[in-house]
Amino acid sequence: MKKNNDIVLFKDGKRYDGRKADELRPIVMKTGVLKRASGSAYVEWGKNKVIAGVYGPRQLHPKFMQNPTKAVVRCVYNMAPFSVDDRKKPGPDRRSVEISKICTEALENVVLTEKFPNAVVDVFIEILQADAGTRCVGLTAASLALADAGIPMRDMVAACAAGKVQGEVVLDLMKEEDNFGESDLPLAVTPRKKEIVLLQMDGKLSREEFTKAFNLAVDGAMQVSEMQKKALLESPVEVEK
Repeated sequence: MKKNNDIVLFKDGKRYDGRKADELRPIVMKTGVLKRASGSAYVEWGKNKVIAGVYGPRQLHPKFMQNPTKAVVRCVYNMAPFSVDDRKKPGPDRRSVEISKICTEALENVVLTEKFPNAVVDVFIEILQADAGTRCVGLTAASLALADAGIPMRDMVAACAAGKVQGEVVLDLMKEEDNFGESDLPLAVTPRKKEIVLLQMDGKLSREEFTKAFNLAVDGAMQVSEMQKKALLESPVEVEK
């Protein structure tokens, strides 16, 4: 979190972009956007633009990496060099490796890997344009792409974040709030049972603030879940000739 006392992020119940404290940024979701992928999804969330592709299940090579009892889930999160104002150096860095790991662990909790021994399910998350909260957007897109691919899952994964901005707990931080706010709490849930499959925190919150931010983020994730369902229902259906 950066410090800047000149920028006003919250005033008279309104935030920097005009939203209320408990309001999500505008979200658009589409599936089936990559022709050669087993499943894919595109999500615009505020100014974030993210695409996810799923390949598999397919046989894992080299064979010594195979698990005879279940499939391996591999998730790769990557930010395009042009996704941020200051051009990013291509290739993985510590942040992308960390987010790839936590996304893999979140998706492993829902994919029925035992149905595909010796196989691998590859999930690729590409951040085309970043505006804070990209791990939540990417994980939401990845879950949508898995469903689009027809991968058997116990449930979807929906993600959202909350945080503290100039003393106020708010939902779904945008770039300025993320940069100059006081804390950020991204989480991901499985909507049916509301199980937490991802929970991180940057900054400081009191016990009461944490509880408020946690509940706000869960409510936001449940709203995202409804959007995922709608996107899947509106998916184009291919008819074999």
